[in-house]
Amino acid sequence: MKYRKLGASDLEVSEISLGSWLTYGVGVEADQARACLDRAFDLGINFIDTANIYGHGAAETFLGQALADRPRDSYVLATKLFFPMTDSDRGLSAAQVEKQLDASLRRLRTDYVDLYQCHRYDEDTPLEETMAALTRAVESGKTRYIGFSEWPADKIEAAVNMTGVARFVSSQPQYSLLWRAPEREVIPLSAANHISQIVWSPLAQGVLTGKYSPDAPPPAGTRATSEEMGGWISAWLGKPTLESVQRLKPLAASAGLSLAQFALAWVLREPNVASAIIGASRPSQVDDNAAASGAVVDPALFAEAERIVAP
Repeated sequence: MKYRKLGASDLEVSEISLGSWLTYGVGVEADQARACLDRAFDLGINFIDTANIYGHGAAETFLGQALADRPRDSYVLATKLFFPMTDSDRGLSAAQVEKQLDASLRRLRTDYVDLYQCHRYDEDTPLEETMAALTRAVESGKTRYIGFSEWPADKIEAAVNMTGVARFVSSQPQYSLLWRAPEREVIPLSAANHISQIVWSPLAQGVLTGKYSPDAPPPAGTRATSEEMGGWISAWLGKPTLESVQRLKPLAASAGLSLAQFALAWVLREPNVASAIIGASRPSQVDDNAAASGAVVDPALFAEAERIVAP
């Protein structure tokens, strides 16, 4: 496993990280989830990402239990806030930052997180209020660093230009061969301001593993057939997309990689990406995905892959 520095922080994070959206505490049984977590640590993955909204606290609760016996300094732990936890608890107000961070720490059974992230931008709260609250969270020692997810470029720039506040060190956008929107504004702006990307859905909800055929129903037991985990994958299941993905398989084979490894290596070719978050329901998936770290791929193969999926 290779490691990269996270923005302007002193955190070294594994190129492949383990996420918990739709999986731990929700769609994957606890024993299987723990097996995935244990395998991730065996392979050198040190970065675990979660959020309060994942299972309305269930993912954090699972991780708090599963990580309890591990030395706290042996892993990098990140969580988030923004989405509604109750009818009245949502957003990035000062009161919510304090309340939700304390609740996350209780569920995670820790005194601090390494990274506290704004899950989306809050149009209903002044940015100055949010940044002041995040700064107090850093100063209190409850989080070491702060980040954001899916913020528009103008709001990122406004935060970067503020004085007297904690600095963002990370951005968490969706980014994959099938979704390259961050390249337009977010990645250049982040790179110029010492902010690294921690990307979610680098395998497009598993579509970039190549396991979904354009000519057959999704295989039983996959995310696409799961009531708990399948709600977000439909956008990638159109026949033209699946046909394009199948055409990537020979390129991956030429690189000596599985298609999943090839797709993850493509994400990691971007210097501003510190880590790619995977969501695993079986330890074998962790094995396959982790092997993408450090993969050396001919840029011509990546260029051909981009051409194939461009439409």
